[in-house]
Amino acid sequence: MTAKDSAEKVTKKFESATAIEFRGEHTVTVTPDDFRAVMEYCKAELSLDMLLDASSVDNTGEDPRFALVYELATVDDSVHLRVKTNIAEGDEIPTVSDLWATADWHEREIWDMMGIQFSGHPDLRRILMWEGYPFHPLRKEFPLAGKPSEMPDVAFTGEAPLEGGPFVTSAGAGSRVEAEPRAK
Repeated sequence: MTAKDSAEKVTKKFESATAIEFRGEHTVTVTPDDFRAVMEYCKAELSLDMLLDASSVDNTGEDPRFALVYELATVDDSVHLRVKTNIAEGDEIPTVSDLWATADWHEREIWDMMGIQFSGHPDLRRILMWEGYPFHPLRKEFPLAGKPSEMPDVAFTGEAPLEGGPFVTSAGAGSRVEAEPRAK
């Protein structure tokens, strides 16, 4: 089976699904209502046993605001299929962490950085920012200079910047090794 075959099977089984092919990559876009059923179908019927990645996109100004993108593959790496769904701000989407264990941390990161809630997730808590941090730093309205922090004893006081922060590479470093966040 190829990625094209997989995409065609999803669009035939689920009326709301649409598929596109761009530069040899196949993406299936589904509604949030069909998302869970499509993911179960991909795992059980199409043998897409690996979740390679899950990410989100903030499309500020559009409705729905967010896009969730899951990269699925077969164990032998012969088929890659991207499953995408669009979700409105404040809505929840069902977790797939019970289908692919790797979704656990991916979905936690998406919640932490973008604020998208996953219903049924077994451990939806912050993974990069500290517990109680009131913002979601990858949203487009979050300024690069950061926002004031009300938690002086947790990390630091004043601004909570991304620029120069613990997860950002240093642009003017002498080498790639010195630019890595771990080098700080």
